[in-house]
Amino acid sequence: MRIEVGYGGGAVTSSVLDALKDARARTLELALDLDDEEWMGPRLDIVNPMRWELGHLAWFQEHWVLCHACGRVSLREDADRLYDSMRVHHDTRWDLPLPDRRATLAYMAEVLERTLAAALRESYFQWLAVFHEDMHDEAFTYTRQTLAYRRPRFALAADESERVRAATAGPLPGDVEVPGGRYLLGAVPGRDPFIFDNEKWAHAIDVAPFRIARAPVTNAEYAAFVEAGGYEQRAYWSEQGWQWREMTNARLPVYWRKMHGSFEVRRYDRWEAVAPYQPVIHVSWHEADAYCRWAERRLPTESEWELAASTPAKRRFPWGDGWPTEAHANLDGRFGGPVDVAGFPEGDSAYGCRQMIGNVWEWTSTRFGPYSGFVIDPYMDYSKPWFRTPHMVLRGGCWATRARLLRNTWRNFYPPHRRDVLAGFRTCATG
Repeated sequence: MRIEVGYGGGAVTSSVLDALKDARARTLELALDLDDEEWMGPRLDIVNPMRWELGHLAWFQEHWVLCHACGRVSLREDADRLYDSMRVHHDTRWDLPLPDRRATLAYMAEVLERTLAAALRESYFQWLAVFHEDMHDEAFTYTRQTLAYRRPRFALAADESERVRAATAGPLPGDVEVPGGRYLLGAVPGRDPFIFDNEKWAHAIDVAPFRIARAPVTNAEYAAFVEAGGYEQRAYWSEQGWQWREMTNARLPVYWRKMHGSFEVRRYDRWEAVAPYQPVIHVSWHEADAYCRWAERRLPTESEWELAASTPAKRRFPWGDGWPTEAHANLDGRFGGPVDVAGFPEGDSAYGCRQMIGNVWEWTSTRFGPYSGFVIDPYMDYSKPWFRTPHMVLRGGCWATRARLLRNTWRNFYPPHRRDVLAGFRTCATG
């Protein structure tokens, strides 16, 4: 199996072996510049100790490719006891007898070497390992933000003039009209070589006409909500949202502060002025919902979001079926963070929505659950355990998401209180 993906100068065909090596290179780029103390970090419920998480990546690859698909025995007798995320409770991961730095890296390298050498006729499990590592690399990226570590040293592919142009593109106000109608929500069988189970399968739904914002909510727009006392006024918050706000004592987005009358934001270990026309990022679903109430707007449902991104003709991406290039979307960490919401006009959907792929994940109003006719994958713990918990659907990817992961049907999901993730939102008109 070879999968066409968007990289740098355009779409290329990538073998799974290339992708495995590329994913590991990004992982090491995110890890090797940190010291042993940073590899463990503080005990928080929203992060893992990096030393554990790196071992977990190797375990996952070994478990599914070498043990499950090839019938081999693990390199480590204690691998399941240490690294199986569904058996090892999160709070205990700091207390485990984890291998040291050198042994962890050696385990990762040996598993990758054996995976690359495995003669598999069906590469489903190799691609599963790639995408699993890609998702953890995004988690490493926002974990470095959470813990105020140094900015990751991504190899930025865009030249300086393109980077400046995208970062200073400005706002994109206004709504677009979407006519609605009968729509196939979800992935179409046989269209893409790898589909996650929560995308299965396309099923007909009816969507009423609606108006949706051309771009995500910007920092300037969200600052107006803050300045209007949005965090102090109970009327703008749901019951659970207000409980969350009081429990966290939230008064601003999590990494914002006000200095000398202006808002600043912490980007990793440095403070900088809030960029007014970048999308607001690191806000919880509760904050997005409260903003909508204040603005007399609402969050889109995931079916509205996908319809606005995909139609006509059930496109793979907002701009069509061609895989992302640098002209379409802010992905793969190329710009080191979000850019202005008016950037990347070549990535517009047919209706004129911009940046529905890349830049910032977008909360929807839809609670995460199975589609009708849900078909579970061999990796049964990916989706099904979370259907019973209060997770909300996000769509579209963000600046740190790997391009090979995404398409219009891709569903992310997080609890509504999480604001460490790289999430923002766009809104819909209520009338």
